[in-house]
Amino acid sequence: MKLQKPLNKNLTKQHNQLKISKQYNHNSTNMDTLFSKTCTECSRLITNRYSTSFSLGIRVFNKKFRDPIYAIYGFVRFADEIVDTFHGYDKSTLLTRFREDTYKAIHERISLNPVLQSFQEVVHAYHIENELIDAFLDSMEMDLHFNRYHDNLYKQYIYGSAEVVGLMCLRVFTAGDKVEYEKLRPSAQALGSAFQKINFLRDMKSDFDQRGRVYFPNVDFRGFDAQQKKVIEADIKADFDFGLEGIKQLPKGARFGVYLAYVYYINLFEKIKRANVAKVQDERIRVNDGRKMYLLFKSAVKSGLGLI
Repeated sequence: MKLQKPLNKNLTKQHNQLKISKQYNHNSTNMDTLFSKTCTECSRLITNRYSTSFSLGIRVFNKKFRDPIYAIYGFVRFADEIVDTFHGYDKSTLLTRFREDTYKAIHERISLNPVLQSFQEVVHAYHIENELIDAFLDSMEMDLHFNRYHDNLYKQYIYGSAEVVGLMCLRVFTAGDKVEYEKLRPSAQALGSAFQKINFLRDMKSDFDQRGRVYFPNVDFRGFDAQQKKVIEADIKADFDFGLEGIKQLPKGARFGVYLAYVYYINLFEKIKRANVAKVQDERIRVNDGRKMYLLFKSAVKSGLGLI
């Protein structure tokens, strides 16, 4: 006997979202303890301490999206900390241990590391693939072995360090809707790529001075010039334009938050574009908190009018 097919695409989507919601709620029922809540609060604290831009963006998400995104950010932030700031320690050993602990937490569905505990809950609830986790951790390991990136390494690093993080978040936003996920996947990758390339420009001085790194292919820090800067900026703009089209198609509860992060980064991008090469090399260009609050208000009005 054949089961009757859903009446339309909207019902199919609602069914998928309900199913994933039930799965997450079931997981929450099992783990809805003081321990689990405390682990989630740790991921939230990490996000708030490390990134004003992303923290504000997450706060305007629909409530159901906030904790899962905090969990993802906490995970990727701590891995990045190992390779970027744990000087004087055996970073390779620490990262290997972090990878092993990550997969042990996922396999056992429990961890005494609060960051990994909240992350593994989200991995199971939203079916985040091992391939995405592996690609991310592989990119972190690349930072231990490379300080110059040719084209293929650069693309691999951008994919692992940024694009897959966007895809993890997209798994949460699409809540089990595979068709919607695949439709939005390319634009989510483009947006993550744009964010990361702006980070590379913003942190060019510290990456070179403190870590000896230059991420952009065929770019020498001391020989960096205006033409190279323009080529990089054109590449970022193309990613941003494509990424914005995807933002407009995100579920309503996620759209404003992702758009807000986009607006913050666009403003940072415009400041970097106006700066000369010497300024990019000499200082970390940023958007001040007052400006961010203005952008938040402006974006909220735009969202309220249905203009995103």
